[in-house]
Amino acid sequence: MKTHHLLLGLLLPLFFACGGADSGQSADAHFTVSNSLNAPRKDALVLLQAKDLATNYPSIDWSAVKFMEGENNIPFQANDDDGDGQVDAFALVLNFAEGEEKTITIKPLSEGEAPPVFEKRTQAELSHKINGAWNGREYEGGEFQNVDYLRVPPEHTDHSWFIRYEGPGWESDRIGYRFYLDWRNATDIFGKKTTGMVLQNVGQDGFDSYHEPADWGQDILKVGESLGIGSLGTWTGDTALRVETTDSLQCRIVLNGPVESLIRTNYYGWKVGDISTDVNSQLSISAGSRMTRHDVSLSNALPNLCTGIVKDDKASLFHHENGSWGYIATWGKQSLADDHLGMAVLYPKNDLLEITEDSHSHVVVLSPENKHLTYYFLAAWEQEPGGIQTEEAFKKYLDGLLMELGMPLTVKF
Repeated sequence: MKTHHLLLGLLLPLFFACGGADSGQSADAHFTVSNSLNAPRKDALVLLQAKDLATNYPSIDWSAVKFMEGENNIPFQANDDDGDGQVDAFALVLNFAEGEEKTITIKPLSEGEAPPVFEKRTQAELSHKINGAWNGREYEGGEFQNVDYLRVPPEHTDHSWFIRYEGPGWESDRIGYRFYLDWRNATDIFGKKTTGMVLQNVGQDGFDSYHEPADWGQDILKVGESLGIGSLGTWTGDTALRVETTDSLQCRIVLNGPVESLIRTNYYGWKVGDISTDVNSQLSISAGSRMTRHDVSLSNALPNLCTGIVKDDKASLFHHENGSWGYIATWGKQSLADDHLGMAVLYPKNDLLEITEDSHSHVVVLSPENKHLTYYFLAAWEQEPGGIQTEEAFKKYLDGLLMELGMPLTVKF
């Protein structure tokens, strides 16, 4: 029988242990974060729920705080996940030595003190044309404008020239991704040669110019009819069916911060045989990470959900499980730059139904628990700054991620 992991850190690499509430007598407050792993963790994401902080430290004004380790500011952001204007969580990024416990100080800002500003290490964006007009299925004229929300027009399809690089994009300082916000609903990869943010410039100098090598990098994956990297679908018994036939689509940039970015897409009326279900999809990435976390919720149950990786004859396929997590991955000269690219899907072992394939994709079939599912996917390109160069190094990197997911950080207030 599967256990439900949502609150125990599989969605987030974090476990909470709450002590007593703050007496309110001290201006500063403290908590600890512990790494029980016998290995260091770099750029570990720590998410602190606002309700937990308010319960434990009721005297603090959370609109004017900073987080410190000793005398150093910790990069963080305040997240409003539901758009109601209230902070739902604080996201922090920390580095840990093997077995290290850190004491973190919550320090109210002094009167007149400006909030700290941090290097932007993640980004999410969505850009479509305005001041033009639809001519059938194509949008003519106009210029691109970034937006936080889009209800996809019924005229829109692939190659309508309406959405810049054909969908929303998200990136960290390591890698970038996009998915096609149309009937294809497949995820693609932007390989990056820089740690800076690049999406704001992609597709501005010609609609599909990103297929050509540039100073920032390029599109490095041929998706075609496959699952690309980590695309959502359902397994029909012999084929992975992407989220193709729907009534309507809505997409929102929920977070676009220095530490974490998140895109939420609602697919209304996904048709799977005789079943129709709404899908809530959340794609998020954090600073320093190649991994995208995909949180999926359904309105009506399906027998399964699946994801996977595009097949390529030039790449080797491998599979490994350790503890509560597993992965399938490929490595080889499978990038559009004709160099080495590693791709992986990481899944909770308790949710696995089977690992299979169709003519286009290596497929992981998973069982949504209570109509919810979480998995991760990632790409590692050899031309990244400090990029992974060999299959052996890629496997070692993936094995480390399985250990991190299986042994979440512990936060104690």
